[in-house]
Amino acid sequence: MDILLGMIPSILMIVAPILITAAGGMISERSGIVNIALEGLMGIGAFSAAAAHVMMETTLGGASVWVALLIGSLAGVVLALIHAYASISLNADQIISGTGVNLLVNGLTIFFAQIMFSMDRTEPYRMGMLPGIWGIYPTAWIAIVVIFVVWFFMYKTPFGMHLRACGENPYAAASVGINVRLIRYVGVLASGFLAGLAGGCLVLTQTIQFTSTTINGTGFIALAALSFGRWRPAGITGSSALFGFAVAFSVYVVNIPSLKNALPSEFFSLLPYVITLLALVVFSGKNYAPKAEGTPYTQGAS
Repeated sequence: MDILLGMIPSILMIVAPILITAAGGMISERSGIVNIALEGLMGIGAFSAAAAHVMMETTLGGASVWVALLIGSLAGVVLALIHAYASISLNADQIISGTGVNLLVNGLTIFFAQIMFSMDRTEPYRMGMLPGIWGIYPTAWIAIVVIFVVWFFMYKTPFGMHLRACGENPYAAASVGINVRLIRYVGVLASGFLAGLAGGCLVLTQTIQFTSTTINGTGFIALAALSFGRWRPAGITGSSALFGFAVAFSVYVVNIPSLKNALPSEFFSLLPYVITLLALVVFSGKNYAPKAEGTPYTQGAS
């Protein structure tokens, strides 16, 4: 029991980036745009936040963490604009566009790291984000605020209703005067902002520098949490907590002798991804996704 209680701060630290990213993905996909670029958007956000923190840490001190998070968020918006333009303005295949962004970020972060730090990663920073009360990082509170704001925005505002309408039937939405393309742009750019924020939260709490393996599939786990959570705020909160617990457990299992000796450590390292795959298999045949998700919208057509 003591071990499980001790895991709570780590679980919340790991859950936060997954939940924030999944919330961003939900906004995009509820507008009708599939966004598998979440992995890459987290990556550019993590790199930008880590690089900014390294360069500002000496002059700004602890405040540089918060400035770095903002910079990471804005970097996510810039990259999301590529996916938005390709998917919305050019009616490109959304899966291919998202994959292209993921591949672009893999090379882009290393390229900029070489220019800025003369190596394939950022320099280590002296101090990341410090845990607060009960050892819980502020990123957990950021995640709670994000999911509440997203819920309110999606279900309690006219714009949120319009966004959901664009993901269900864009032509019906357009027939009553809703600007489908504009709303879809907002959805994708919002997902870029949140994924970039999540990348910054991850790199400033879980590591001391950005490397090519910092994100390590977290964006794809967030996508699975989105599907498993049925594209709803309460659902993705629960599924993100489940996946976060699986990741934390795979790390903490070394402190449980009975389990550590019973199974090889590689088994527990695979656990988060096994749970992700099982969740996708279980829900692959369920029709919970927005009806027009992935469907291009052509203005004037019907």
